[in-house]
Amino acid sequence: MARDISDTTPIESREELVSWFEVGSKPETEFRLGTEHEKVPFYSADLAPVPYEGRDGPNGIRALLEGMQRETGWEPITDFDALIGLADPQGGGAISLEPGGQFELSGAPLDSVHETASELALHLAQVKKVADPLGIKFLSLGMSPAWTLAQTPVMPKSRYKIMTAYMPKVGTRGLDMMYRTSTVQVNLDFSSEADMVKKLRVSLALQPLATALFANSPFTDGKPNGRLSERSEIWRDTDNNRAGMLPFAFENGMGFERYVDYALDVPMYFIKRGDDYHDVTGASFRHLLEGKLAQLPGERATMSDWANHLSTIFPEVRLKRYLEMRGADVGPPAHIAALSAFFVGLLYDRTSLDAAWDLVKSWTAAERQALRDAVPARALAASVRGRTLQDIGREGLKIARAGLAARNRRNAAGQDETKFLDLLDERIATGRVAAQDVLARYDGEWNGSVSPAFSHCIY
Repeated sequence: MARDISDTTPIESREELVSWFEVGSKPETEFRLGTEHEKVPFYSADLAPVPYEGRDGPNGIRALLEGMQRETGWEPITDFDALIGLADPQGGGAISLEPGGQFELSGAPLDSVHETASELALHLAQVKKVADPLGIKFLSLGMSPAWTLAQTPVMPKSRYKIMTAYMPKVGTRGLDMMYRTSTVQVNLDFSSEADMVKKLRVSLALQPLATALFANSPFTDGKPNGRLSERSEIWRDTDNNRAGMLPFAFENGMGFERYVDYALDVPMYFIKRGDDYHDVTGASFRHLLEGKLAQLPGERATMSDWANHLSTIFPEVRLKRYLEMRGADVGPPAHIAALSAFFVGLLYDRTSLDAAWDLVKSWTAAERQALRDAVPARALAASVRGRTLQDIGREGLKIARAGLAARNRRNAAGQDETKFLDLLDERIATGRVAAQDVLARYDGEWNGSVSPAFSHCIY
């Protein structure tokens, strides 16, 4: 999230929480896509991580943000006296920091993948212009490949202090998730409650396919970690109260109310009052809604509390006033655009959405979970009902390509959005994903060292 929401409107009932989601429904003509990606900065001179205040002078994350503010003209986002992000005053994109300094672009809501690709190209050009004089470059891997957790910088964001203290109490990998991983996601709209449910089910079931296609985090602490997407594996034991495949989403009666009931019982991290973040870890939103929060007796819930709480829930697909696809490792620019194209093609054309649902609707909760558990290590070789994800992906890409062709969004050269799926067609044809390619280099020309990744796997 670029910034925590500030809306002091009091919440009086559960029904208001349901209504909050309903506001997200919009006509198909107003559907947009928003693409987000994170990237890990490092000093090109010695491949060291980049601290907030810099090293040997003002050449750290703060300086990077200050330079991007001058370059873009965007408004600052601060946490007390720390500059922690930027926001487009026109309501477009935003730049924010993840806990270990991962530099995130939250893209504007756009009409086509062509526009997303252009937005990404502009952002990367701006970042390069600012970062090069500071001696900073960025990795295009889904996990920092060399530094230990202890070597990784800590960003000065109040909410992250609370999360850092809480994570080890609820799982073994939460700090790795926060400080060492990078993802790409696309955010997509729905037209009604029924449309949301169908899209949520399809995208949850196919999130392991996205994890496989975009697997790109094979190194940890300077060596292979035994998986193709360690970032995805980390999520399996980060905090299972707020992560996972949401099996209830496939049950009868699924809708906004059912998701509200789920979110009400997910333990909270914090509530924000003014500039202060109050640690309420372990309490449920129900306690706050009833004015029975032990840490802040009598405090009542506001709309900003609800929006901020929803941003701290981390399932494979997250519902807000849109749907967030959360299963993929970050990668190079073509990889980022391909993720958006894949899910837009599946979900934004009704015929393709129906076909995608037919592909997955008979899978059981146990089968979906087994597939999700297998995919970090096996990627496209993982299977469900005797079919590998390579085989399922071939059919899924055909559906997505048809959906994009039906949308008929064309660039100045007359090309439609299907061009962005070419990368994925190649991966399905070969059965090889990005992580396997870099592992082959590690075993070959890199001579068992991850250091060359800082030259080959960068933006």
